[in-house]
Amino acid sequence: MDNFKQKFIEEAADLIEGLEKALLLLEQNSEDAGLIQQVFRVMHTLKGNSSMFGFELIDRYTHNLETVYDLIRNKKLKLSRDVLDVTFASVDHLKQLLDESNYSDPDFITLHNSLIARVSKIINAETVVETVEKSANQDIIPDLAKEEFTYYIRFEPINEIFKNGTNPLYLIDEIHTLGKALVFAHLNRIPMLIELDPLKCYTYWEIILVTSADVATLNDVFIFVEGESKIEIQRVSEEDILTDDFFTSELTRIAKIHKDIGIAATMKVAEAAKKRFLQSKAATIKKEKVGLKDASISSIRVSSEKLDSLMNLVSELVTTQARLSLFAEHNNTPELISISENVQKLSRQLRDTAFSIVLIPIEHMLTRFQRLVRDLSNDLKKDVVFITEGADTELDKTIIESLSDPLMHIIRNSLDHGIEDTHLRLQKGKPKQGKITLKAFYSGANVHIQISDDGAGIDPDQIREKAISKGIIPPDKKLSNKEILDLVFLPGFSTAKKVTDVSGRGVGMDVVKRKIADIRGEVEIESEYGVGTTIIIKLPLTLSIIDGLLVKVDETHYVLPLSAVDKIYAVEREQLYDKFNNVLVLEGKQVSFFNIRKEFELSDSPLPVEQVIVVNFEENRVGLVVDSVVGEYQAVLKPLGKHYKKQEMISGATILGDGSIALVLDTNKIIKLFSRIEDYTMNVNSGNK
Repeated sequence: MDNFKQKFIEEAADLIEGLEKALLLLEQNSEDAGLIQQVFRVMHTLKGNSSMFGFELIDRYTHNLETVYDLIRNKKLKLSRDVLDVTFASVDHLKQLLDESNYSDPDFITLHNSLIARVSKIINAETVVETVEKSANQDIIPDLAKEEFTYYIRFEPINEIFKNGTNPLYLIDEIHTLGKALVFAHLNRIPMLIELDPLKCYTYWEIILVTSADVATLNDVFIFVEGESKIEIQRVSEEDILTDDFFTSELTRIAKIHKDIGIAATMKVAEAAKKRFLQSKAATIKKEKVGLKDASISSIRVSSEKLDSLMNLVSELVTTQARLSLFAEHNNTPELISISENVQKLSRQLRDTAFSIVLIPIEHMLTRFQRLVRDLSNDLKKDVVFITEGADTELDKTIIESLSDPLMHIIRNSLDHGIEDTHLRLQKGKPKQGKITLKAFYSGANVHIQISDDGAGIDPDQIREKAISKGIIPPDKKLSNKEILDLVFLPGFSTAKKVTDVSGRGVGMDVVKRKIADIRGEVEIESEYGVGTTIIIKLPLTLSIIDGLLVKVDETHYVLPLSAVDKIYAVEREQLYDKFNNVLVLEGKQVSFFNIRKEFELSDSPLPVEQVIVVNFEENRVGLVVDSVVGEYQAVLKPLGKHYKKQEMISGATILGDGSIALVLDTNKIIKLFSRIEDYTMNVNSGNK
């Protein structure tokens, strides 16, 4: 049963996440009947399935919320701010209700009872809209007339449905709660007693249902058994044809004659009934086929542990394939080389497929940010809208998991320090409503995420003064605007004038940078004082395997990310040494370069010709000089260990086919490091002179 409960918890968590998204949209458009219906359906589905798995608290709690939104959708209750606030609080509470360990916590039970009281108060409030004007003696508001339809439902569960903890009779019972139903249980598939298995379900059902509910609500009844059942739902009439005695008697007579009613027979009887029911009107039955569930399953839920295991196996396969390729080259056997090439092609395809499985759209983590902006802007008494672009951009699930907290802190900073209060914004001639924008897009083999606000921006003079007062930089130190903004990432650095519950304790942006660096990302700040601030995060698509360029310097192999490589040039050694400012002219264009041998303090190269690998760095092209280029290589990234954790220029290591180790260089960070060393050397030499 634990497995079935876990399945319910996972699917209920998805429903609650969908509920939160719908509420955020509903808050922007409170008159949207479709969103109100969507919220109601989630409550109804949670209520209908929670008791089946022993979650009685969820059952009772969602029953009250369902009542609230039933009143709203029937125009008997206004969707007020108070209703939205208690519903958002209920979303958080429902997430906690899925964890039964909370049930023994007295504070949790107190909160639970408090929220139930708030919901009950809304139900009993005097904000109910009168649908009929009351007379002096009239105390009861009559129900609104609802349009009813007749549906044909065929519910055919698989034999093993009991093993999933599902009782089909509960679903039949729920169908009865939606309206007036005529149910036919078919027992013709039950085997002889000697062959009967009590753990298998042999019964299937056909139902004629008259209800005002829509098709989506009917589908929700079967939401947890979609993959284990064949389900047909068709609208057979726009009227209640069960009121016609001829129809019900004929249907019952056919059911006795035929073991299986069948949709054709049902439609024939329904047409005759409708002729009698509408008398002079022509008999036209409108079909609306909604949900014929194919026996095949289009998608499945897979645990994260299995995906991690798959990626590990793919990584090991790539490493083994590299060994096979090397062995084939050394043996020079045509058949072995052919097999090796086929394995290489298959492993690459398998790698790409595995990558696509573990990539997740960024939109999966946006709901929590939208909720953060909503709640925090209310607490800070600021009017702020959160806008997203490129929500379908995908990232490795491991990166997504590690990215949530840094993004949360950046958005908190934008709300607390960036966006001004309404009065100040109007004084500055800005719109009353502040704006925070999260934009994601692909850039080569990387993903860029930008978080922008139209707030006060960052005052570089204030940062400089703070850095001088803390002894971080000397008073006469000259820094570019970018270098000044980068001081924000130093540990304990904060320009906040007061400490709040939101931020300003000097702990945060350094942690943001470190956490992003842990997933091989970079973070930058762009800001214009008085206009706004943009935080730019650059991330790799995945952390597991990269397409690289294998190179050699002295006796050591290195791997450069192939996505960063622009072009490779063979250059004579004499052209590289004693060059002014390390600048080469390649194809008529000047390119700055760094010699890896020189920067790593190795002995001079004895080679007459060396290789200059031109890589893309920010908006420029920079050359890296190496001894030789081995070729393309699929690098399985392995961590270097805690002793090398603080170094930045090496992303990790990979195992080559012969068992030796190659270091994976981060071209952006290595160029930044070399640039700082060159600037420092030039300053020292200038001072000596």
